[in-house]
Amino acid sequence: MYFFLCNLSSLEIFIATCIIPKTVASLLMGNKAISYPTCLTQLYFFTFLGVNEFVLLAVMSYDRYVAICYPLQYPMLMNSQFCVQLLLGSWTAGFLATIVPTILVVRLPFCNDNHIDHFFCEGVLLIKLSCADTRTVELINFMNSFIIIFGSLVMTAMSYLYIINTILRLPSASSRNKAFSTCSSHFTFVILAYGSCIFQYVRPSSHHTSYYKMVALINTVVTPLMSPFIFSLRNEQMKKVLKWGRISSLEDYIISSYASCPSYFRGTILSIELEAQLFHRKCQVH
Repeated sequence: MYFFLCNLSSLEIFIATCIIPKTVASLLMGNKAISYPTCLTQLYFFTFLGVNEFVLLAVMSYDRYVAICYPLQYPMLMNSQFCVQLLLGSWTAGFLATIVPTILVVRLPFCNDNHIDHFFCEGVLLIKLSCADTRTVELINFMNSFIIIFGSLVMTAMSYLYIINTILRLPSASSRNKAFSTCSSHFTFVILAYGSCIFQYVRPSSHHTSYYKMVALINTVVTPLMSPFIFSLRNEQMKKVLKWGRISSLEDYIISSYASCPSYFRGTILSIELEAQLFHRKCQVH
């Protein structure tokens, strides 16, 4: 989980880096112009990173599915080699899904109108500046967005259906609450990311509204800003640190680690704790 979470955090940083520095510089300096090569570069990397993020969210939902539905087989199924392959697959999907629409936009002829009603170079609005017939490009762009967003959403939804089905079969309420807590952060992020992007991209370009920039602001600024809070505030140790300012003792740390870790790690934690207690007693005897 933390391997994929680290990569998701990196993607959020890269997406914000593609957009925010140029936007802030334009606001501070008053120069809102952007060169054509820079605009295309911003378009490519923003689209590439966005597609990568959606595929990675589907991969993370599969990771949660394996962790909850097959906890004893999780280390074998989600080994480091397979995790790296899934990560490389998400980056490959991002490249393949981005390169064709970008090439189509590059080949479009542009006329005198070069004003984009947005705070960054976004594909739908850049297509509208062309003086040629863009219906084919718009259709390809729409189908590409539909396949990526809804394809990853279907995989995520299927994983959560199996997860919910497994959680409801757990015998105790505490086990169910702990399992739901494990997935709540990722589920919250999924709702925030998919909700805004479906409104923004999976719709004909002619239906552009004044809310378009507000939704884009959520994708590029609000979501990267909120993701550290979404994924960290559900952590029991983080709650303890925020409440008390520090972890009071090693014993509390062991107890909190034992309560928050998966079941297949608990035996190791208990053995370490017992060895520590035996060592402490031997020191007292001597």
